[in-house]
Amino acid sequence: MAAEHATPQAEPVISASTAGRRAELVLHGEIGAATLRELEERLDAPGFAGAAEWVVDMSGVTRLDLACAYALLRVATRPGRAPAVTIRGARRAVRRTLRHAGLDAVATIAE
Repeated sequence: MAAEHATPQAEPVISASTAGRRAELVLHGEIGAATLRELEERLDAPGFAGAAEWVVDMSGVTRLDLACAYALLRVATRPGRAPAVTIRGARRAVRRTLRHAGLDAVATIAE
């Protein structure tokens, strides 16, 4: 029996930084139910909540759960505090999930 070589999945990573009124969120790996709480906490952090512009780098995302896409949508549509959101580097399947959640209507999705 031949040995199977499986590539181990990298743990999901969510990192965030802010500079003035701009916030950047970088996501890597499978962003799903296991990371939903951390994602929501990052999005509600004071630096992010007050930012007027968000850049979300999804170039390292291999899978995005619909619940996590909805978490991004909730922030992008907050009454009176909605930031301008740009999503960069999302793979085709991730862009499809973003569209299913309705993010394409309120965010710029750049390949």
